Amino acid sequence: VDPRITDYARANASIGINGSVLTNVNANASVLTTPYIEKAAAIADTLRPYGIQVYLTARFSAPIELDGLSTADPLDPRVQAWWNQKAREIYARIPDFGGFLVKANSEGQPGPQNYGRSHADGANMLATALGPHRGIVIWRAFVYSNEVPRDRAMQAFDEFQPLDGKFLPNVMVQVKNGPVDFQPREPFHPLFGAMPKTAQVLEVQITKEYLGFATHLAYLGSMWEEVLRSDTFTKGEGSTVAKLISTPVDGNGETGMAGVANIGSDRNWCGSQFDQANWYAFGRLAWEPTLSSEQIANEWIRQTFSRKPGVVKTISDMMMRSREAVVDTMTPLGLAHLMATGHHYGPGPWVDDLPRKDWNPTYFHRATKDGIGFDRSQALLQYRPEVRELWADPRRTPENLLLWFHHVGWDQSMKSGRSLWEELVFRYMRGVSEVESIQKQWAGLRADIDPSRHAEISRFLEIQAKESAWWRDACVLYFQSVSGREFPKFYRPPSTTLEEFKKMKHPYAPGNG
Repeated sequence: VDPRITDYARANASIGINGSVLTNVNANASVLTTPYIEKAAAIADTLRPYGIQVYLTARFSAPIELDGLSTADPLDPRVQAWWNQKAREIYARIPDFGGFLVKANSEGQPGPQNYGRSHADGANMLATALGPHRGIVIWRAFVYSNEVPRDRAMQAFDEFQPLDGKFLPNVMVQVKNGPVDFQPREPFHPLFGAMPKTAQVLEVQITKEYLGFATHLAYLGSMWEEVLRSDTFTKGEGSTVAKLISTPVDGNGETGMAGVANIGSDRNWCGSQFDQANWYAFGRLAWEPTLSSEQIANEWIRQTFSRKPGVVKTISDMMMRSREAVVDTMTPLGLAHLMATGHHYGPGPWVDDLPRKDWNPTYFHRATKDGIGFDRSQALLQYRPEVRELWADPRRTPENLLLWFHHVGWDQSMKSGRSLWEELVFRYMRGVSEVESIQKQWAGLRADIDPSRHAEISRFLEIQAKESAWWRDACVLYFQSVSGREFPKFYRPPSTTLEEFKKMKHPYAPGNG
């Protein structure tokens, strides 16, 4: 067993993480074969002394792919017998096996809907197989089917909310923090509080798939604090997401919070020194979801860089401003999903030629000559009346979510007194300025940080500053071309043209094969 697995166990145990799913959610049935169960058992033996259980992702079609069954219908007795036997095989080798994480009928993954069955039918079949061994099924609510829904942000609620109360007690439904897909900013997911008879797990993304990958500084503690403190009004005022996910259904049973890991083969585990803070913040919030992100940041800084008050204060300020800077440089005012094709790296708000409408950035921003933003008046019906009342009126909607819920005219006046068009450009400008300010703060700490780490982070901030300007200029040029508005006087158009931005290719971008 690689000794790094022991190091991984120690690191997780130090912040209270007590479970690890060993395999990707886009599951491969091979992991359920005997040789791979042996590998999982070896890892389980290594993690067990640190209080960490192992889980595996279960591919729903495994009975067909591994043993030639003609179906994976969860109501077929042969399929049920197959999973019962598979559970016995796993527990014979891993007595404290945690259970299965399942992604089904989403992004092409097979699932119970292939056979006209519900998510509850599929989850309950697996839960029945695991039940005698005290295992659990974590069933992801991220459903993203091959048919274009009326609004991708509404699909999970439409499919899962009617199933409340139909899941077995050892099933937990895992819900992303927002209704689309880990965007730099989303409103809280409408399923939170909408399934009071079902155990729910909050899923967050520790790795920064949409927030600059490993090179951009984006402290996510503040992002998660935002969703955890969101009030669903399910049981009146104060029904926060934090309270909902930490209160067992019927007073007993499991509660949970899950994070998409950001570890890799780098010596510092995460690629960036600062990305370690997100791993740390996840562990702290999983057990104490009411903690402030600033408190967590200060804890991590003192353990990682320095205990000098001035240094702690400076780095804390950098971290607490960082996520908002990324939002401004990529998706300000509630915009989302503006990345280029084939990967989630770099801007591509002009992309409109992908085979599914809801793969295209133009589907999400809906910019026209008259305005910009997604009219989600129907999606608002999935929230409680108190939330709808706040978000239904563009004049009352928080500006950081405005274009998520509303299509707004370019000349609409904002709180600043600027028009929407001017405010959009201003936010892109502000994001770049914030990154440059953070650069200067870090440069001022040269005497207080060891040379190696100071130089590494300085290089990453240089990359972030360059790419923030790239995002700003590409997006502003595109939206100007659509709106036909003049550039505000405070914005100096770049020498690069919009057509040149559109021609940029990034075959070696992260996540691009």
